[in-house]
Amino acid sequence: MNYEEAVSLLKKHGQEHLLKYYGELNEEGKRNLLNDIEKLNFSVTDNININGAKKPDGDLSPCKAVSLADIEKNRAQYEAEGLKLLKEGKAGAVLLAGGQGTRLGFSKPKGMFDIGETRSVSIFELLMDSVKSVASRSKPFPLFIMTSEDNNRDTVEFFKEHSYFGYPEDKIHFYIQDTEPACGFDGKIFLASKSRVLLTSNGNGGWYSSLVNAGLKSVLEREGIEWLNVFGVDNVLQKICDPVFIGATHLSGLASSAKVVTKRSAEEKVGVLCERGGKPVIVEYFEMPSALASLRGEDGQLVYRYGVILNYLFKVDMLDKTVREKLPYHVAVKALAHISDGKKVVPEKPNGCKFETLVVDMVEFMGSCLAYEVERAKEFAPVKNKSGNDSADTARALLKSNGIKI
Repeated sequence: MNYEEAVSLLKKHGQEHLLKYYGELNEEGKRNLLNDIEKLNFSVTDNININGAKKPDGDLSPCKAVSLADIEKNRAQYEAEGLKLLKEGKAGAVLLAGGQGTRLGFSKPKGMFDIGETRSVSIFELLMDSVKSVASRSKPFPLFIMTSEDNNRDTVEFFKEHSYFGYPEDKIHFYIQDTEPACGFDGKIFLASKSRVLLTSNGNGGWYSSLVNAGLKSVLEREGIEWLNVFGVDNVLQKICDPVFIGATHLSGLASSAKVVTKRSAEEKVGVLCERGGKPVIVEYFEMPSALASLRGEDGQLVYRYGVILNYLFKVDMLDKTVREKLPYHVAVKALAHISDGKKVVPEKPNGCKFETLVVDMVEFMGSCLAYEVERAKEFAPVKNKSGNDSADTARALLKSNGIKI
């Protein structure tokens, strides 16, 4: 794209201000800015007054679920089926690792955070131990690692420095998450610098479209992958490509599944897997009517009790639907640093919008989802905060209680 083409394109969308400092730039800066402009999805700003998907018609109802008791009763059957699929090469995993460890007081990718006490052990190493434990019982499966523009180099180098944690290098595929432009409340797209547009990640729902856009669909086709286990970098206790989970999902005939934990209380701030209008839906804690959140059955348990932990299994042939039909955007109101009047502005209060798709909406697109209950103390140790709940300290305590040396 040349300057004249950029002017024409920006004029069409009312974003001419993005070239305001073009004349001040050197040749590299001009190229960077024109490249950014050429790739912009201008339509995303149409979502400023829309907050996510239109809710489907119908009343909420509890989701179909495989309880801890069900799993124990059928464990042998589920595990045999899952191991069979893994040995046939029909399952792979996707690690969502685009985040930085800022909230932990750590300036590098969160997965590089050292959570050890008596030895040095990163979050990445703990997750790779989980991957290898399954691969040792079946065979190495493809692991796709989604990074961000900000942390990709550090992440890739970290894996190289640690010899890919003993996992086959040819089975690990890194890719960078796609981005969307961020804008002010008036819809005007921000500049991150005089030569770069302000771009932010498109949310955890962008993991599959980003994988496809990175050219990795060919790996899925070549390997014959039918199921993808998607998980976040936060949870250091989770099981990855868990054969029992895969087997239970496959035998259910449903198109997706979610690992869930029983809520501690009606007030716990987690999204709950439910059904609405005949489709699975994850209702965020702030969207759940209080009367339903506190509703209990004859057994005394919460009726809507299954909280999601960002560990999902998706049927690959259904995932293309999320690319063709597009996931809805959710608007996140944020304090966004940007260039204004030629200077860097770092606001203390929210001043604009970033646009994200969410993995919870993918569940609805699948059309069916199995709630698969896991024990909180054995599979849910999130590392989100520097101290207090869901912190490195609480995760360390859970790791030790499960016999993992740190």
